[in-house]
Amino acid sequence: MKTEKKTIYPWQTTRPYNAYSNYFKKVFGSRVQKLSIDAGFTCPNRDGKAGYGGCTFCDNDAFNPSYCQPSKSITQQIDEGIEFHRWRYEKANKYLAYFQPHSNTYSDIDTLKKLYQEALSHENIIGLVIGTRPDCVDKEKLDYIAELSKDYYVILEFGIESCWDKTLKRINRGHDFSQTKWAIEESVKRGIKTGGHIIFGLPSETKEEMLQEANILSHLGLKSVKFHQLQLFKNTAILEDYQKNPQDFHLFSFEEYKEFIIDFLEKLNPEIVIERFAGEVPPRFRAIEGWGNIRNEEVVSQIEQRMLERNTYQGRLFI
Repeated sequence: MKTEKKTIYPWQTTRPYNAYSNYFKKVFGSRVQKLSIDAGFTCPNRDGKAGYGGCTFCDNDAFNPSYCQPSKSITQQIDEGIEFHRWRYEKANKYLAYFQPHSNTYSDIDTLKKLYQEALSHENIIGLVIGTRPDCVDKEKLDYIAELSKDYYVILEFGIESCWDKTLKRINRGHDFSQTKWAIEESVKRGIKTGGHIIFGLPSETKEEMLQEANILSHLGLKSVKFHQLQLFKNTAILEDYQKNPQDFHLFSFEEYKEFIIDFLEKLNPEIVIERFAGEVPPRFRAIEGWGNIRNEEVVSQIEQRMLERNTYQGRLFI
C-alpha cells in the first residue's frame, strides 16, 4: 500500500513550530532587533472617518517604550531606541524601524515617503516594520512599499484581530473582514512580506470559531503572525463591555491557553512564521490580573515543552 509522503520543514529539526527567531537568523545571519517608533499617526476609527473612540481594546501606551514619543524626530527615536535596548540585546547590531502605534500608512503618500526614508537613512537601520489597518492602504501606497521592498527588508503588519464581522463590529474596528482579505492579498500579490495580528478571547467568539480562524489565516499568504490573548486594560471600552456582559467573554487561563494555542498551531500553515504567542504589558495597565507576571520567555518555553509532550508540531493537521 502506498503511503503518503510527509513534508519535513527545516525548522522541525530544532523546534516544533516555525519560530521567528530562527527565521531571522536564517535571513540575516545574526540577531536583528526592532526599534519602536511613534510617528504621530492616528486611526480612521478615532478621527471620524470610520468612527470614533478607536478599537475598544486599544491602549497604545501599554506597548510603547518610554523613548517612543511623537514629539521626537524619527532619527532621535532610533538613536534612543538603540541605547534603550543595548543592555538587553548586546548581540544586536542590526535594527528594523518599527512604526508601531496606531495606523502607520494613514497619511498621504508624500508624508509616508518622508518618514520612511528618514528611518532608512539611519546607518543602523536595515529595514522597516509598518503596523497598520487593512482600510489604511490603497494600491498607490502598496506599490510604493513594494518598491521599497526591493532594496530593504520591509514587512507590512496588519491588525486583523478577528476574521468574524460580528466581532469586528463589536470592537469598533470600522471595517469588515473583506477589507482585511483584500489588503493582505494585494500586498502578497506585490511581493510584500505581510504579517498579521490576531486576538483570542474577543467578545462573542467561541473557541470553535477561534480555531476556525487557523484555516482562514493559512490561505491568505501571510509571512508571519502574532497571537495575543485578550487582556483587559484600565479605562478602555472593552472593560466596560466585559463588566456589563461577562458571559460574552472567554478569558483564557494560561494552562487552558497553552492547549488552545497548540490546537491552533496544529491547523496552521507550517510556512507561516510565529512571531509571538501572547501579549505582555506592565501590571499598571491591567484591569484584571490574568496570568500574573509570567514573562514571554516562559510562555514560549512552556508552550514548546507542551508541544513536545504532545508529540505534535505546527501544521500537523493543516489542509
